[in-house]
Amino acid sequence: MAFERIITIVLDSIGIGEAPDAAKFHDTGADTLGHIGDYFDGKLALPNLQAIGLGNIARQTPIAGVGPLGSPSGYFGKMAEISAGKDSMDGHWEMMGLPVTEPLGYFPDGFPADLIKQIEDFSGRKVILNKPYSGTEAIKDYGEQQLKTGDLIVYTSGDSVLQIAAQTDVIPLEELYRICRYVRSITIDAPYRIGRVIARPYVGTDPTTFTRTSDRHDYALQPDKPTDLDRLQGAGVPTYGIGKINDIFSGQGLDDGVHTVSNTDGMDKTIEAAKSDRKGFIFTNLVDFDAMYGHRRNAQGDGEALMTFDRQLGDLLTVLRRDDLLMITADHGNDPTFRGTDHTREYVPLLAYSKQFVGNGDLGVRSPFADLGATILDNFGVRGNQVGQSFLSLLK
Repeated sequence: MAFERIITIVLDSIGIGEAPDAAKFHDTGADTLGHIGDYFDGKLALPNLQAIGLGNIARQTPIAGVGPLGSPSGYFGKMAEISAGKDSMDGHWEMMGLPVTEPLGYFPDGFPADLIKQIEDFSGRKVILNKPYSGTEAIKDYGEQQLKTGDLIVYTSGDSVLQIAAQTDVIPLEELYRICRYVRSITIDAPYRIGRVIARPYVGTDPTTFTRTSDRHDYALQPDKPTDLDRLQGAGVPTYGIGKINDIFSGQGLDDGVHTVSNTDGMDKTIEAAKSDRKGFIFTNLVDFDAMYGHRRNAQGDGEALMTFDRQLGDLLTVLRRDDLLMITADHGNDPTFRGTDHTREYVPLLAYSKQFVGNGDLGVRSPFADLGATILDNFGVRGNQVGQSFLSLLK
């Protein structure tokens, strides 16, 4: 079975239960989807995901409200990550055939004084905070100081990230981007090797009105080896990124792409792409599950966002062509009921659907995430790097 287009949607951070190596990451017991289902006490309604097979994915306990079906319309399974970290970059790169085996730089006590001095000298501004912190709490607790002094709010998390928050009336957006580009340039290699530098603009005049804007920009490490996106592009297969895909791959291997301001916007743009004459590979990331709800430990918001996505998924399913393949997965977990505010090491769901299918089935546990990329390459007749194993032949 071959498809003219493959659309892959990443539900950023929607894991489906602790991974085999969860204990290594202190994430034993994490279960993003399961705990959201429990929080909604059986009222989590995801009929379109359920119809494809979400409830059929092997689990110790069912997802409350999203049970298994006798004959789902698609193929279902889950994937286990092998990368050294549990960041979005690790997950997406591994999907595209490039597991991140060298640990990135983590700074649980804040960034070294030498790095902070370089940032201050370049920007002409002082750095405040410089420790692991919730992004929303960072602007709540330090935003007023920034308004008075023009200092840079720098913070990190359990991931390999350096984030800079700036009120855009004090530090204009282009200045923030310029500072972040500089920080990116000096943190590529050891001793820092930071996965992402993130610009976090916000507006407001006091802690009750401070609000982060959609002008966030991620400056990720550039892939140091070809990814499956590069291989597709090199073979003449069009590649299109929706959401933060372009940021995650630093534009490498993508013909073009589009920024989004929300999950809803991301799905609208995915539906627009499905309606268009685009061919090849369409790659979407929906980041709100992670940024808006997972990190903020907001189970209510996470569940409501899933149900909104499911409704839009229904709209997408109606416009898919017979020669389209839709795959839905995630890049890591971020259990909104778990301790702390960081990502959680989990399996991720894997769903495949096409109007061509005459059957359904269990894809089992796929590892590494690169099996997804290998399947995409296989469909378009493009040679991979043997990191993943295609499951295209199982789709009938």
